[in-house]
Order: sequence, then structure tokens, then C-alpha cells
Amino acid sequence: MNLSPNPHRVFVAGATGVVGSRAVHALLDAGHRITGLARSPEKAALLRSWGADAAEVSLFDPAALAAAVDGHDVVANLATHIPRTSKAAMPGAWKENDRIRTEGAANLVDAALAAGADRYIQESITFVYADGGDAWLDEDAPLHVPPYLRSAQASLDTTNRFTAAGGTGVFLRFGMFYAPDSHHVIDAIAWARRGMSMEIGELSAYKSMIHADDAAAAVVAALGAPAGTYNVVENEPITRREHIQLTAELVGRTKLRRTMHRMRRVGGAKVEVLARSQRVSNRRVREATGWAPRYPSIREGFPVVFAEAERAAVAS
Repeated sequence: MNLSPNPHRVFVAGATGVVGSRAVHALLDAGHRITGLARSPEKAALLRSWGADAAEVSLFDPAALAAAVDGHDVVANLATHIPRTSKAAMPGAWKENDRIRTEGAANLVDAALAAGADRYIQESITFVYADGGDAWLDEDAPLHVPPYLRSAQASLDTTNRFTAAGGTGVFLRFGMFYAPDSHHVIDAIAWARRGMSMEIGELSAYKSMIHADDAAAAVVAALGAPAGTYNVVENEPITRREHIQLTAELVGRTKLRRTMHRMRRVGGAKVEVLARSQRVSNRRVREATGWAPRYPSIREGFPVVFAEAERAAVAS
């Protein structure tokens, strides 16, 4: 445990999610006092069992949210509502996620400003970058934002509003998460066991990932980051060809069939964004905070996650 010499009171939205739960544990381990937003008594009890406080309020109730945030000097919005892979292209699948990143983020920033908080941390995604081919993409790389991801940019404007008001707004663009409890990973393993790959896009295209534990560590590091936008990804993104081969080897196969590849033509923008080549650089966040991922690439991380997912499946 590395205790912070300057502990903070941190309010965390999305505190029981794949990344949020890990961030809460990491922040507690660093000696910070945490209040997690809980949407049910069961979630509140879970947070308290971890040693955090719990606030049973909604992101969409401004008055109650402001009361809950009062007394905190850091607010972190890690809340999302990402649909499962099988439902991502369905009408309305992203509606709740959009509302969280627009109305919810705006309410949190209003509450943070009213509380006199010094710092606001907002999660986002690297998918908004245009296809970069083999080039490295930093935070100033061109964007190509499809309609269903415009809320990600709206949350950037909200974060910048916090900075403009005199605070420190930190905007974290995460790569694609992987963890044993991520439904995208669970789905990918299930498909691979049947000899199929969920990957779309050119085999030579790059895909930037981040282990959920490393993402949580970046949230802790963001407590010391200057205001701005930061990419939180692995050090060494690999190509889709390598992803497919690695997954095949982990399930004991020599190759996987690409059954979803044609979806790029019929799925429109909701699928096209997943086919882009995005070789994203994490240089800025490493230099600004000293953060570094435990897993430099998915080559090291995915075998660990696969083994953990296997153990969890057997236990259940």
C-alpha cells in the first residue's frame, strides 16, 4: 500500500462498474476517503463492505447529487452504460450511455463547482480518433466522431467548463477495456471456443487496449495530472491479426473464422468505428504523472485475464 501524503475526499460515479470498482479499491489503498454513487441499497452495501461511503442518489437528480458531492475535493465520473456486443448496433442501445455523458456529466460538474471541488476526472474513449493506419495517434490526432459517440465529446466540453471555472479538469480517453468480468471479453472467449472471432476490420489494423486494473491505476494517477486530455492505453498496441492469433492459441485452436467481418458493410457507423486502425500513444499521461501500465500489451495481459475468466467460470 502506497499511502498518499495528501489524501483526498473523492466522489466516484460508476463506482461499482468494471473500472470504477477497481478505481475505488485503488483509491482506498492509496489512503483516500471515497464516496461511491450507488443506484440501489445492494450497491450501497457493497461499497460499504469495501470501506467506502455510499450515496444512494441519481446522476439525474441535480439537487440530491449536489448534496452528496458537498464536502469532496475531487469528483470522478467513471459511469457508463455500454451495451453488450450483440446489442451495440440496435436502435436505442446507446441512449442511456449518451445521457450519462451529457446530462449526468453536466450535473456532476455543477455539483463539483458548487462544492468547491478542486479536480474533476471524466472517463472517455479513444474510439473517437480517425483511422490512423500505422501512425501513432496522440491527443491532438484528428477525430472522426460518429453520431452515437458525440456524447463523448460533449463530456469533454463539460470537463473543460470545470477547468474554465478555475478547477482542474482531467479527461481520460481509455482504450478498449479487458478484464475477466468484462462482458466483451466473456463474449469473445465464448466465440473463440466455437472457432470464431468477433474482430472486424483489416488484419493489419491496430487496436489499442487497456487492462481494467491499469485503467484504475490511471484514475489514481490523474489526481496529480495537470488539466487536459490524456490517452490511457497499453504501451504496445498490436494488430487484429495478432489479436486473433493470440485468442486462438489461448483456446487451443490454430485459427479462428472471422464471421463478423462483413458487418462493417451493413452495420454503418456503429460498426465502422470498431474497424478503424488506432495505434494510440500513452506518452502524455506517462510523462505527466509517472503512470505506466502493468501490462505493456495485451500479449502479457490477455493470458492472465483468460486464466482468471476460466477460474471464474469453473467456480460458478
